[in-house]
Amino acid sequence: MPSAPGPAGPPDETGAGPGPARLVVVRHGATAWSLAGRHTGRTDLPLVELGVRQAEAVGRRLRGARFALVLTSPMARARQTCALAGFGDVAETTDDLREWDYGAYEGRTTEEILAERPGWSLWRDGAPGGEDLADVAGRAERVIATARAAPGDVLAFAHGHLLRVLGACWTGRDPGFGAVLMLDAGSLSVLGYERAQAAVRCWNDVADHPPV
Repeated sequence: MPSAPGPAGPPDETGAGPGPARLVVVRHGATAWSLAGRHTGRTDLPLVELGVRQAEAVGRRLRGARFALVLTSPMARARQTCALAGFGDVAETTDDLREWDYGAYEGRTTEEILAERPGWSLWRDGAPGGEDLADVAGRAERVIATARAAPGDVLAFAHGHLLRVLGACWTGRDPGFGAVLMLDAGSLSVLGYERAQAAVRCWNDVADHPPV
């Protein structure tokens, strides 16, 4: 298993040094549905060309970094991002990193849903036939427990809504705080600690992205 990352790892925006182990999370690169704003939970779509280039950009950012554990969602878009970033041969898949199950709202845009259900919020109302916020938070908490039990930094490839919930849970916030944690396709974020306090070290970093 690769060892923990040294100074070549992702940026530390606290200025506090390496500190305790970090959880580095990557949202998969763009797909046809993510570009169209369609809710993509269990539909197994591949990356489009832009998504491939975003995944390769993540790989450049993480070149030279080492991790005690690499995790990925089993969905093709996450596994493809993981492989293009250079970690496919060491990654372990876990169902806990799957995207929010949108049930009857799979493949639909927020605008389409609001047209038939005014006032709807995924974060408050969940999805009929799918998951609610508590379901997703339970999976996120299991991923966090796994990361905190690892002997060094952990890297995880997953999905936008799941990772936003995970970011909220990492810091001890209500899972619904994820609603304000915007996360772009192909972005890189680092969860760590400010002394003993769980903290967000950087979020939604797309500095090395190719132009859309």
